[in-house]
Amino acid sequence: VQVAESGGGLVQTGGSLRLSCVASGFNLDTYTIGWLRQAPGKEREGVSCISINDGSSLYADSVKGRFTIVRDNAKNTVFLQMNSLEPEDTGLYYCAAISVPPWNTQYMCELHHFDDDSDYWGQGTQVTVSS
Repeated sequence: VQVAESGGGLVQTGGSLRLSCVASGFNLDTYTIGWLRQAPGKEREGVSCISINDGSSLYADSVKGRFTIVRDNAKNTVFLQMNSLEPEDTGLYYCAAISVPPWNTQYMCELHHFDDDSDYWGQGTQVTVSS
């Protein structure tokens, strides 16, 4: 039972990457999913998350308008499309999953929930943006 990230790499400023978070051993459609990142010497920060029922999403101010999170339940995968990348986006990107009880139909994801409440974490995928 795990989540695994992929899709990181080295790109130039202004480039794009699409990260994938694939779940194995459980169905992502009952989990809210978050993407977090950690740059060298900095604390981990929430980047984006997506809720379950209506697929509503949140973004950190630093990535609004450039990143898009989507879920594909048929593929058991959540994607993070990253456009107009900047050197400040460099870091190790993690996905994390929080289980949501079926009765909690109003649960909305919050970026600060994932550090303490995640049930699963991936190993991370490195994103490096050169200037």
